[in-house]
Amino acid sequence: MMLSRMKPAMGPGAASGGKEQKKKKKFPKLDEFLSARDYTGAITLLEFSRNSGKGNEEVDMWIAYCAFHLGDYKRSMEEYERLSKRDGCHPDIFAFLACCYFFLGMYSDADTAVARSPKTRLQNRLQFHLSHKFNDERRLMGHHQALQDIIEDQLSLASIHYLRSHYQEAIDIYKRILLDNRDFLALNVYVALCYYKLDYYDVSQEVLAVYLQQFPDSAIALNLKACNHFRLYNGKAAEAELKALQEMSSPSFTFARDLIKHNLVVFRGGEGALQVLPPLIDVIPEARLNLVIYYLKQDDVAEAYNLIRDLEPTTPQEYILKGVVNAALGQEQGSREHLKIAQQYFQLVGGSASECDTIPGRQCMSECFFLLKQFEDVLIYLNSIKSYFYNDDMFNFNYAQAKAAVGNFKEAEEIFMLIQSDKVKNDYIYLSWLARCYIMNHKARLAWELYLKMETSGESFSLLQLIANDCYKMGQFYYAAKAFDVLERLDPNPEYWEGKRGACVGVFQMIIAGHEQREMLRDVINMLRNTSNPQVEYIIRTMKKWAKENLVPLP
Repeated sequence: MMLSRMKPAMGPGAASGGKEQKKKKKFPKLDEFLSARDYTGAITLLEFSRNSGKGNEEVDMWIAYCAFHLGDYKRSMEEYERLSKRDGCHPDIFAFLACCYFFLGMYSDADTAVARSPKTRLQNRLQFHLSHKFNDERRLMGHHQALQDIIEDQLSLASIHYLRSHYQEAIDIYKRILLDNRDFLALNVYVALCYYKLDYYDVSQEVLAVYLQQFPDSAIALNLKACNHFRLYNGKAAEAELKALQEMSSPSFTFARDLIKHNLVVFRGGEGALQVLPPLIDVIPEARLNLVIYYLKQDDVAEAYNLIRDLEPTTPQEYILKGVVNAALGQEQGSREHLKIAQQYFQLVGGSASECDTIPGRQCMSECFFLLKQFEDVLIYLNSIKSYFYNDDMFNFNYAQAKAAVGNFKEAEEIFMLIQSDKVKNDYIYLSWLARCYIMNHKARLAWELYLKMETSGESFSLLQLIANDCYKMGQFYYAAKAFDVLERLDPNPEYWEGKRGACVGVFQMIIAGHEQREMLRDVINMLRNTSNPQVEYIIRTMKKWAKENLVPLP
């Protein structure tokens, strides 16, 4: 819109009004942007200064600092690299540059750069973290001993405890610092994160609330709150928290954009996984793990294995997932080698001091014993955590199998009936175990109905064999005879005739004893007539003679 020049730009009283506006309008200061954590605004101001000819080394360093805190480590690195090439540059720049390399995963470059910086507490802390990344235990202990009882060093120590899954040790350090520094509110986020990792989601929420009361637009805190909601409630509740963050247009949102995109995929049950997760594999460590989980849920075990095969696990989650993939591949391919690797991974996690009392740790020990077929031991661990998984289909599937394997068929049947997933309920393992439970609980008719609902296949043939043999063993001869009759017609194996003959005679005996209905005799005779064995006529003649004597009508 063009301004009208019909009136003078300045008139009586305009000057005084302009002075008042100048007084009201203050040019924003760097400190104001930094205190508001508005690093985008700070960079804009600093770049304006640099482009207007007021740039100097201090401005450049502040730009690098703001880019670092925005999570733009590449931009920060480029700024520090330019500064490091100037004659007489500040020696601390090499430590700052090393920090950028570290956050970009360029650990060798970080190691080289930090070696050029003066010996400071920052240098020691960074080398402490690099030693952890290089798995150099001896070097790590050397830098550990050089840590002092100051806040920065103790925070660094706590972070290493966290990275090594020593969450309680990290909590102890954070709480000790908080006792003397109540205004260090961000430490509540770290404590909350540790409780989240320990599966204390409700405790994590309470601690996190202390920080969110002061900083309700924190991307990291709101993301953690969303993760707690996901664990405590469901994906929709978690997604609502992240939507609130997006609507706030928080300055910290840009920093956490990739993290939020990643978590939305998780909260939506894998929706958009193939579009979002692959580019994030080298950005967010969990992206690779969640993509593996996505492939497992799609029954693409080979793709899951390809993605995790070369990953050297360092965290319990990585060990667990690698164990699950090897177990799935071993079962799919019948590979004892993969099953053995899976068992070893599960045992490592479940037997570790940091995980043995956690829910995932106990699940791992149960899986380890499951693969070893030591089902009594499986139940020790599953019984201790069953209250957390009442509605979890996969937990109930494994729990029911273990119950059945130790002969507790009544409880096993009840647990199998809790499962809602159609995918699980159509699985042959589910059907065969449920059929066995029915038979062992004297409900052979229900087992037979499971078979009738199946389409003809190799699996239906196997289920028929199970029903025939288990019913015979349990003295439920009528359905044993029906199963052997179908088996014999499908495959004229002499063993099936022998089974059918024994089952038919068993039904006859139970009718005579009054334990079965007399009407069953007609079905038994009809089944016997399906066989052309010379023994059939003698058996039928004997049955008819008894029927005639006892006034049982026959066709």
